[in-house]
Amino acid sequence: MADGGRRHRAQPVAVGRNRHRRTRADRIRAERGRRRRRVAGGFVVGLLVVVVVAAVVFGAKLWHTMWVSDNDYTGNGKQDIVIQIQPGDSTTAVGETLRKRGVVATVRAFVDAAHGNAAISSIQPGFYRVRTEIPAATAVAWLADPQNRVGRLVIPEGRQLDDTTDMKTNVVNPGIFSLISRATCVDLDGHQRCVPVADLRSAATTSTPAMLSVPPWAVEPVVELRDDHRRIEGLIAPGTFNIDPSGSAESILAKLISAGAMKYVKNGLIDTAASMSLSPYDILVVASLVQQEAHAQDFPKVAQVIYNRLHEHRTLEFDSTVNYPLDRREVATSDADRGQRTPWNTYMSEGLPATAICSPGVDALHAAEHPEPGDWLYFVTIDSSGTTLFTRDYQQHLANIELAKNNGVLDSAR
Repeated sequence: MADGGRRHRAQPVAVGRNRHRRTRADRIRAERGRRRRRVAGGFVVGLLVVVVVAAVVFGAKLWHTMWVSDNDYTGNGKQDIVIQIQPGDSTTAVGETLRKRGVVATVRAFVDAAHGNAAISSIQPGFYRVRTEIPAATAVAWLADPQNRVGRLVIPEGRQLDDTTDMKTNVVNPGIFSLISRATCVDLDGHQRCVPVADLRSAATTSTPAMLSVPPWAVEPVVELRDDHRRIEGLIAPGTFNIDPSGSAESILAKLISAGAMKYVKNGLIDTAASMSLSPYDILVVASLVQQEAHAQDFPKVAQVIYNRLHEHRTLEFDSTVNYPLDRREVATSDADRGQRTPWNTYMSEGLPATAICSPGVDALHAAEHPEPGDWLYFVTIDSSGTTLFTRDYQQHLANIELAKNNGVLDSAR
């Protein structure tokens, strides 16, 4: 048993370098394998680099193409519209307005296109005709072109609502309604749009004082004249305005009347009226008479004549009030004209006319608020240079009238 166990006992395993000894052929084959693996690895890395670079380039090109497409429009645009630039708007603010209205694709595109353009940097507040979906550079060119500014309204001092005719020259002076209508004219896609004079006159006639933004101190006289469009005469102050060509007749008149009220208040009309124990509206009417009856250098004296005659309960007897509802300008009037009973004829009725007879300027309004002290009751312009003589004595006034006749200024007596 013991010998048999020894015969089947496991033999010891040899250890040491002899176990890992390889032939020269084995080493060559192993080295070749390592080289193949290194080459394959390098190829894979190189391929990955190529793929990544290609992806980056393609992505950059795609991003650039999409960014350029989104950043600006191309072509001639789709349709004409009117946009408004507010006072104090920066180039960026203008760009934002254009973007919101669909004119330019991005604010940045407009700002970049406008950079260095003096016309854009000094652009005035107001309304401008542009087109939707146009290149930013084209938008800059449209805004810089004065022909594309619309809605600019200039009302001269002394202008009344309706057109008037100079009876000597037969020249027609456009009234405020005509000036507004012209200012609202705009060509959109080949079709001209204007707010008609008839619509303005209708709005002035039928809209309530609240709808027209009539100030509280003028509501009563406006209501009293009922359905006559002249009830808002004088409430639109002279000056330069920006009006929305797309606005309704009523909204345009309301904005102008509101602006006029603010201007009159700024000039101290309310406080001055209180100190003179008069209504602000009465002072406005006096200012309109001064504007029509005198030259600027005589405004304060003529204002005093008006107050003196009112205080003594005399009729004013101004030809300008006779001519007002007749829509004409003439130095003298006929007996027939003076005999017509209208709310404005100061030959027929004592006191002030029913409304102002024009839009008085700042100087005329200042004169009505600050008349020059004096006891005059009469005045007449005696020559073409505008020399006007003032007196309290009626006989002296008649002599002054004869002087005016001799100089060709008057054809008949006042």
